[in-house]
Amino acid sequence: MRAGDELRKRTLRMLLSNLKLAEVEARRQLDEPELLGIIQKEVKTRIESVDEARQYKRDDLAEASQAEIDVLLTYLPEPLTEAELKQLAQEVIDQVEASSPGDIGRVMKELMPKVQGRADGKAASQIVRDLLGS
Repeated sequence: MRAGDELRKRTLRMLLSNLKLAEVEARRQLDEPELLGIIQKEVKTRIESVDEARQYKRDDLAEASQAEIDVLLTYLPEPLTEAELKQLAQEVIDQVEASSPGDIGRVMKELMPKVQGRADGKAASQIVRDLLGS
């Protein structure tokens, strides 16, 4: 705030507000994976805003949302590479002894807390589907 960075100030205030709201709704203090999930959700919302703004040829709005994404990404851990995600998914598959596409739900239930904030659920789901052969 002292640096006068209005973009960072506005983005962080919005994020803190959403985090506080989530804590009030949960009626407890959130743990780190939950906090990372909220930040990831905010990034995803901004990505959708950028896409929509570009669709309607509003480059000014797209640039503003992209700048907010850049600020939010500094608070997320380094994303997993595809190879790391594949290895982690294979470990979970072995752990829960999954062998068919019908076991995707069990695998995802165990995998998602481990990759929270570091990988997209859609990408994780696709890798699990590929590994289970569906």
